[in-house]
Amino acid sequence: MSKTSQTQGPLSELEKAMDLIIDVFHHYSRREGDRDTLTKKELKLLIEKQLANYLKHVKSKVTIDEIMKDLDVNGDQQISFSEMMMLITRVTIATHEHLHEVEDQQHQHQHQHHH
Repeated sequence: MSKTSQTQGPLSELEKAMDLIIDVFHHYSRREGDRDTLTKKELKLLIEKQLANYLKHVKSKVTIDEIMKDLDVNGDQQISFSEMMMLITRVTIATHEHLHEVEDQQHQHQHQHHH
């Protein structure tokens, strides 16, 4: 894969993060089957290695089978990049909410100390 970034200006923090997501996806999608989709095995590996900490923030503890079924919109037993992005989006939103909850708890503790 040739990176076109040589011709562009330096990437922003967000662009670097996007780039990294794409790289990580390809790192797993290339292992077996179609080079540009994840098999169930590849998805499982990606989740275990790359989402272990943040997946805990998703309220329902789901199995790989459930995640696979949920993401595989077209039912081809493969997860495309856009299908995987839904998982990343969900986990990111859940993590964001979790961070706010932690912050709120800390604020409550701080207020209690003042009394």
